[in-house]
Amino acid sequence: MARKDDLGRAGEERAARYLVSEGYEILDRNWRCAAGEIDIVACRGERLAVVEVKTRSGTGYGHPFEAVDGRKLRRLWRLAVAWAQAHPGVLDRRSLHVDAVGIVGPDPRGGVLEHLEDLR
Repeated sequence: MARKDDLGRAGEERAARYLVSEGYEILDRNWRCAAGEIDIVACRGERLAVVEVKTRSGTGYGHPFEAVDGRKLRRLWRLAVAWAQAHPGVLDRRSLHVDAVGIVGPDPRGGVLEHLEDLR
């Protein structure tokens, strides 16, 4: 297994723990469909968030959020809608959001974590 894969998995685990600590319930992880994959689907109250997790060991290739460009964001929204359609009724009492969690550090367990909400 490549180091990059390990870093990504550790980052997703840290992001999930962070979201739970912020009062979110994790509904799904690594959900796949023909259009792609969602890292995390989480809800808190009336807020349903599709969360993209980007983990970097450093900023030599840019900040993790730089990877969430317009094209990626449009794809995340398509995936969010596909997830909601695959789970009828889930949006009856909730609004749909796209968030990103970025983690920077050689070890994601102790790296700097940032959470951006409501990406558009």
